[in-house]
Amino acid sequence: MKAAQWDPVSKTIQLNDIPKPEPRDGQFLVKIKTASLCHSDLIMSIRPPGDKPVTLGHEGVGFIEKIGPEAENRGFKVGDAIGFLYINGVCYECEGCQIHNLQCQKGSPELQGFVTDGYFQEYTVVDWQNAIVLPKNLDITRCAPLFCAGITAFHAIDSCELKPGQWISIIGTGGLGQLAIQYAKAMGANVIGIDINDNTLEIAKKAGADAVFNSRTNKDYAAEVKKLSNGGCHATAVFSAAKPAYDGAPSVLRLNGLIMIVGLPMDNIEVNTTAMAIGLYRIKAESTSTPQRMPKAIEFSAKHNILPEVEFRPFEDIPCMVEEMRAGKMSKRSAVNFF
Repeated sequence: MKAAQWDPVSKTIQLNDIPKPEPRDGQFLVKIKTASLCHSDLIMSIRPPGDKPVTLGHEGVGFIEKIGPEAENRGFKVGDAIGFLYINGVCYECEGCQIHNLQCQKGSPELQGFVTDGYFQEYTVVDWQNAIVLPKNLDITRCAPLFCAGITAFHAIDSCELKPGQWISIIGTGGLGQLAIQYAKAMGANVIGIDINDNTLEIAKKAGADAVFNSRTNKDYAAEVKKLSNGGCHATAVFSAAKPAYDGAPSVLRLNGLIMIVGLPMDNIEVNTTAMAIGLYRIKAESTSTPQRMPKAIEFSAKHNILPEVEFRPFEDIPCMVEEMRAGKMSKRSAVNFF
């Protein structure tokens, strides 16, 4: 089968022919329909050392082709359209797994797309606990980004403690931020998009943002945000991985507003502990989280028909897709439709 793989020796992405996998106990063999590129795919440093290429991609959807031993009678059948998370090999039951599967205390987490082969290939294997049957009203070809970006964006907004009519700013309005805007609007919030790219801000407006601000070209953006939101946003969710995005987050908040951490800078962000102690702002963080939390996000997406803007590219374009994302030239999610 075809696979787009990171080669640690040449440090390039290669399009290779590799063997079709077989499901282990408790796994499905899945024929990939669509896989999408996420900014996290660029983090080559967490891939294992050595000379073995690893297939990229941790956002995917597809159809069950084969059900392995111990995965029968779990509510799935061959032919089901499913989405899935990307951490296999854990117990899904221990205290650590209830927090995040990387904290599993019994198994050995396998990060597909990073440590083991991911979804930019024609077939993959997934643990049955990681899978969910897709609601029929969701277009499967646009669903791949939901199974990292979408679920993360949903959890982030859902955990911001917003009441209908309150204000939230989304800092970083790329693919992840655009989904967050849709979720926030569906939850009844007023939404402000903040970015340094006018193209992504235009898409943010189409996604439903009530107002947008370019924080690079508009030096007064923070004051204007506070005026528009009658004193500042109740929460701001930072989807950018840039340090200046976090530096500017407190400036758009009202007293005791919430900073939601989603984007992951390479270096640690600075936190003003005194500001937190006297109630200037609070901090929380969210991620893709656990399979147990996945159904709520997907059901909400289906109910409100929330799907990302996706640009489809041929399989051969995957190396170019990665370079474009690395250069900051993407304004929406890019994906490969395998059939």
